[in-house]
Amino acid sequence: MNSSTLSNIARFFGLIFLQVLVLNNINFLGYINPYLYFLFVLLYPFNSNRSLFLLLSFLLGISIDIFEDSGGIHAAACLVAAYIRPNFLRFSFGISYDHQTLRLSATPFGARLSYIFLMVVIHHFILFSLEMFSFNHILLILEKTLYSSLFTIILIFLSLALFSKKYR
Repeated sequence: MNSSTLSNIARFFGLIFLQVLVLNNINFLGYINPYLYFLFVLLYPFNSNRSLFLLLSFLLGISIDIFEDSGGIHAAACLVAAYIRPNFLRFSFGISYDHQTLRLSATPFGARLSYIFLMVVIHHFILFSLEMFSFNHILLILEKTLYSSLFTIILIFLSLALFSKKYR
């Protein structure tokens, strides 16, 4: 095993434990729930085995579902986000992604923000749509998606700044 594999394993379990033990207990005003575990899907190596990535994304989501007793909504949201991730990578980073020369820490802030923003919003929209499972509550779904996405994006950028090698 190389260091990249070990860091991905540590990130996988670390984010699950952080989500379950700390972040699931935050429910500010009924709308703001941070889902930092999704950082694993965002940071997984871009040129890795796609089938393994989809399996790991499903396992990440189902692990959160087991602890939250949420019936598979996190697994579905993670799996959809992982499946469409190449499209958002191509949209946000263009030629760098097509030539497999992409490193998230070396990309311009605007491209990084668009990638993270789009992925988090899609994940959260699917998550809350499946949670409510009714178009009668579309405004509540959009409200929860907006507020939770903004809080999650802030936490993701704080985490990236805190644990990035560039800032050490």
